[in-house]
Formats: sequence, structure tokens, C-alpha cells
Amino acid sequence: MATYERPRVLGKIIVLLLLIIAMTAGGIVWFDYLNVIDVKSLLVPVYRLFGREGRTQQTTSVNEVLSLDSERLAVRLEALNMRNLEIEKQEQELQSRQGQIEQMAQELEERQKSLDERENSFNASVKDAENKDKNVEQNARYLTGMPPQSAVEIIGNMDDQDVIDIFRKAEEIAQTEGSSSIVSYWISIMPPERAALLQRKMAGRPQSLN
Repeated sequence: MATYERPRVLGKIIVLLLLIIAMTAGGIVWFDYLNVIDVKSLLVPVYRLFGREGRTQQTTSVNEVLSLDSERLAVRLEALNMRNLEIEKQEQELQSRQGQIEQMAQELEERQKSLDERENSFNASVKDAENKDKNVEQNARYLTGMPPQSAVEIIGNMDDQDVIDIFRKAEEIAQTEGSSSIVSYWISIMPPERAALLQRKMAGRPQSLN
């Protein structure tokens, strides 16, 4: 009985070993096909045994690796160039805007200077008019306080417009103070020709000191 069971057990072991070897070989071939492991160089004799060419692992040459690196580098350089161009464009736009702002500021400054000059000129004109009015008023009061003949002698040496301004200021002062104007008396004792000329100018010229 024992001698009969030993061959059966040994046969089962051999069958199991062959089954394990076949499964292992099939698994290796399958994993190699899926590129999980690389045993193509070891399986070449097996493939040839069945009349088939063995599969070979695709390799990448050094030149191809360098070519890929060069392409990546070229893409990065192109991206950097585009970035630089964009930055330069933005800088040009900023410089253009800055130039426009500076030009506007210069124009505003020039306008302000022009306004300041006009204001100063106007103020100077007003001040001159005020000073002239004060001088005319002072001369009118001075001449009014003098003897009429002496006043007429002084008036005789003055320009017609200055005389007219003094006459009008003297009449204005007399009207303001409620006194009689001496202008008519001055005219009466002046040389007739000069008196007539002054009267014509006073009648034909508006009342202004300018």
C-alpha cells in the first residue's frame, strides 16, 4: 500500500512544480509585456525557441535626450523672451504716460505763471491808479488852499490832462465836503485860449483819470 502511494505523491509534486514553473514563466512574460519588469534580453532565447523574434526595450540615445532638453530649454527661453517683451511694452507705456503727465504738469505750470503775471499786472495797474488818484487828490487840495492866481500860474505849466484830472478832483472834493468849487474861478482868470481848450476837452472826454 505504501509503495503504491509514493509514486502518486511524487507525481503530484512534479506536476505542481511544473505548474508553478509555468505560472512563474507566464507571469514573467506578462509583466514584461506590461513593462512592469524588464527581462526582454533574458526571454530572447525563449522567443527564438518558438520561432519568434524577441521583444526589445526601446532605448533613448544620448542625442535624443539632449534634443529633448534642448527643446525644453528653447520653450523656456521663448517664454522668457515673451515675458521680457511684455515687460518692455509695459515700461514703454509707463514712460509714455509719464511723459504725458509731465507735459500736462508743464502746461499747468505755464498757465499758472500766466495767471500770476496777469494778476500781478492787474494789481500793479490798480496800485498805480490808486497812487495817481491820491496824487491828484493831494495836488487838488494843495492848489485849492493856495491863492487863486498862484494856483493858476502853477496850472499853466501842467499838461492838459493833468489839469483836467485836478479840476475834476477839486469839484469832487467840494461836492463831498459841501463847499463851493473854485474850478470855475480858476478857469475865469486863465488865458482865454487855454481855458477854452480845457473846457472843450473836459466836455468831450469821459470823467476818468486814465
